[in-house]
Amino acid sequence: MTGADRRQLEAWLRSHSTPQELATRARIVLGSADGESIGELAERLDITQRTVGLWRRRYRETGLAGLRTLPRSGRPRRISAAKEQAVISATLRKPKAAHWSVRRLAKEVGLSPAIVHRIWQKYGLQPHRVETFKFSTDPEFDRKLTDVVGVYLDPPERALVLCVDEKSQIQALDRTQRLLPMWPGLPARRTHDYTRHGTSSLFAALEVATGKVHARCFHRHRHVEFIALLNSLARRYPGRELHLIYDNYGTHKHPAVKQWLAAHPRIQLHFMPTGASWLNLVERWFALITEQAIRRGSFDSVRRLEEAINRWLSHWNQNARPFRWTKSPAKIKRSLRNAALIYETRH
Repeated sequence: MTGADRRQLEAWLRSHSTPQELATRARIVLGSADGESIGELAERLDITQRTVGLWRRRYRETGLAGLRTLPRSGRPRRISAAKEQAVISATLRKPKAAHWSVRRLAKEVGLSPAIVHRIWQKYGLQPHRVETFKFSTDPEFDRKLTDVVGVYLDPPERALVLCVDEKSQIQALDRTQRLLPMWPGLPARRTHDYTRHGTSSLFAALEVATGKVHARCFHRHRHVEFIALLNSLARRYPGRELHLIYDNYGTHKHPAVKQWLAAHPRIQLHFMPTGASWLNLVERWFALITEQAIRRGSFDSVRRLEEAINRWLSHWNQNARPFRWTKSPAKIKRSLRNAALIYETRH
């Protein structure tokens, strides 16, 4: 071994960016140069003697270059770039049916379903999925967006920010037959039909700083119930300046609600833009409770439904974690402009 080779091998071992496989090969060659046998090297490095012999031979034949992993040719490419582009273009065209399936498109372009599926995966194409969107038409969108996001990112000193909203008309649904639990090889099963046992409305206020939620269930969804929630918030946070973020629902602007707020000046309001419920962090909490406590439940009465909601609420508050808002108003408006531009360009 030359002095230059030894210095290079030792440099590989000192470097933190050297791949472990290359470092092992360097140790094999250095150990061999220092007189260690194949068996001793295999035992010390916890590898097979065949591996030791392989890299000793590679170094002897081609030097340091032989220790590096050579690129492998692999199987020749079967689908040309032009053919891939044809599949992508066909996928983006509107099909005669509701959407393209792998087999329908494969028949259209003359390829196998497996190849079409691989191309879809490669380029992130999912014709079977549809997501909804809505651009707010509120003439005061920019002002309201800046106000709400500003409260999230830079809340007033010594004030408490609460996201308030209602999840109305939660149905107490009871399946007509008992649920069949999950079993190895079988998913949980339930009947497709159900019996309705009434509804409940969940009014909730999410503390932005802590993630804890103050919530109450009511049988109706009127300004009376909303004022009851406001009264409970006033009692829960006595003497605190409260900043409430909520939407433009008519209940929130009822004259009785305005009169109540005028009598409680320490509570300030921040309205979201119309058609922009995604700005309200409590909506994310509503999605969690729906998924984890309501959607798969079977309730033979409204009382059972509300008990399940309250149990989940108690568990949440014991382990609450806040939702962190990260985007500034400028970034949000830029994203909306880009999305609108994409849709205008395509249509």
